[in-house]
This record gives sequence, C-alpha cells and structure tokens, in this order.
Amino acid sequence: MEVKYFTVGNIVNTQGIKGEMRIMPTVDDINRFKLLKKVYIEQRGSIGEYDVEGIRFHKQFVLIKLKGINDMTTAETFKGSIVKITEDMAIPCEENEYYIRDLYDMKVVEEDGSELGIIGDILFTGANDVYVIKRKGEKDVLIPAIHECILNVDIENKIMTVRLPEGLL
Repeated sequence: MEVKYFTVGNIVNTQGIKGEMRIMPTVDDINRFKLLKKVYIEQRGSIGEYDVEGIRFHKQFVLIKLKGINDMTTAETFKGSIVKITEDMAIPCEENEYYIRDLYDMKVVEEDGSELGIIGDILFTGANDVYVIKRKGEKDVLIPAIHECILNVDIENKIMTVRLPEGLL
C-alpha cells in the first residue's frame, strides 16, 4: 500500500549553529507542529524519516530540531527540502472542511450543471484562496474561494459546484 504524505512546510534555512532549521509552513495552523514526534523530509527525490527533538516558533517560521542533526553544516544540507507528514498524522477535517490536496484535478461545474473545467492550481493570496480552473481550449478562470462562489464541494465524487460572479467569464 502506497503511503500518502501531506506537505506541511519547506526548509528555507538554518537557525543558529546547533542544527536547527527554519521551516516556512504551508499549513493554516502552525501550532499543529507541536504535536509532531517525527517528520518525513523529501530531498532530491527520496524521503527520509526523522525524529523531532524540538519545535519552537520565530516570526513566521517554525524552527525544528531533528535528532541526529547537531550542527549548522549538516542542517544546511536540508535547505530546499520539503517537510511532510503521513496521512494518519494529519488533523482530521471538520464538517465542510477538506484538504487542499483533495481539490487538485477536481471537476468544477456551474450551478446549472454545465462543466467549467478542472482545478489546476490554487493561489494563496492571504485574503482568500483562488482556484485556477483549467478549461479546454479557453483561458483559465480564477474563482475566489468564498462562500458566495463555492456552493458545494463533493470530495468523494471530486466535483465542485460554483456560482460565478457576474462578468467573470
């Protein structure tokens, strides 16, 4: 059975001389890092498992100390790597919540049932996410991820029903 991973951040630099690393988190709630006992780090196409020795926060970064990484030189080799967790380590979704990864390649239909395209990308703007809808032979459509536009998300059947703001097309 293939292990499914969630990306929770990117290692962007080292912190100090004792092997700590700076992670730019890619999750909504960085406090979830405090719960991690281990992480998986993807670098150069392979994934390794590492035990977490410590987690703390500085500005917008998560600072992580991994067991066995005790100096800045070793920590530097992790720069540019992706920090992941396994699916069973993820916080379960609440009602009407879903994981971002489940939205990619989802079919998007308008409220009248006409097919618009598929979600090809998601832009994280700060105010709200924006879904990039790829359409065959036509320009992409950008739909804001707000309740007025997103009417229903059916994860099981991979279909999102939307109401387009007037003049969007």
